[in-house]
Amino acid sequence: MGEFELIQRCFAQAGRQRPDVTVGIGDDGAVLQVREGCDLVVTTDSMIEGTHFFPDVDPRALGHKLVAVNVSDLAAMGAEPCWLSLGLTLPHVDETWLTAFAEGLSETADYYNCQLIGGDTTKGPLSLTMIAKGQVPKGKALTRAGAKVGDYLYVTGTLGDAALGLKLVQNQVEVSKKHRAHLLQRFHYPTARVALGQALRTIASSAMDVSDGLAGDIHHILRRSGVGASIDVSRIPMSQALKDSCSPEQALQLALSGGEDYELLFTVPEIRRSSLDVLLSPYGVPVTCIGRITGVAGKLELKQGESLLQYQHKGFEHF
Repeated sequence: MGEFELIQRCFAQAGRQRPDVTVGIGDDGAVLQVREGCDLVVTTDSMIEGTHFFPDVDPRALGHKLVAVNVSDLAAMGAEPCWLSLGLTLPHVDETWLTAFAEGLSETADYYNCQLIGGDTTKGPLSLTMIAKGQVPKGKALTRAGAKVGDYLYVTGTLGDAALGLKLVQNQVEVSKKHRAHLLQRFHYPTARVALGQALRTIASSAMDVSDGLAGDIHHILRRSGVGASIDVSRIPMSQALKDSCSPEQALQLALSGGEDYELLFTVPEIRRSSLDVLLSPYGVPVTCIGRITGVAGKLELKQGESLLQYQHKGFEHF
């Protein structure tokens, strides 16, 4: 299969066919209609074989995950996901693999109301790069730079499941049968909190998604906002699957540093806390207050009740 046949067969109709795409796949570039009164939000994520995924990964799951992790970045900024571009480097053309990958990508793009509008294919070591583009009302994008001293710190969902799912894939742990499916689902098929991210536009002072571990990722907010934070680790939400499968110490380490949860981490001023539960309740996603923003720039204090916790692990870093 040649490059252009590959594109036409696997990707030409990937995702939801949106009316705001004037020109999609097939030209030198895409032509898009950005709604009046909106800002364009753009994010890029790469996944490299051997670094982000194993050679024997289910290609359908890989297609899903590539879309979800990019859309998660848009969700963290309160944006509506719209358009995707794919950079695909392949060592050779494997039609069975490509078909499954494209199906996973297309199904997930459709779920998030996105259309694949173009990209590039080349020959080389297997790597996947996606550029996701979305829209947000002008001036309403959430960033990492708005946290203020006294704000409350929240996280959605539960943390640590994906990291334990990875250990399960690597045969590093044994997990009871009743928890295996949940943990593998969380690792292979993450969920982007899109609707909740958009709801946070009127509440949150800063936000980001947790991709490399809470203990490391929170420093992005602290640096951009020029603040510190105090977290009570006993409040960090963990699933029953995680608590049943690990010692308390290991569960905490996975929740703090495991990564790949793609939950939202955000701050809320005290004046808006009262409206938080009411506004977010329709989305069916647990939201937990885990601490507060403090005044010592860049300083992260981890407490367990009233005791300070000495903790060295900061999460995943590429270099």
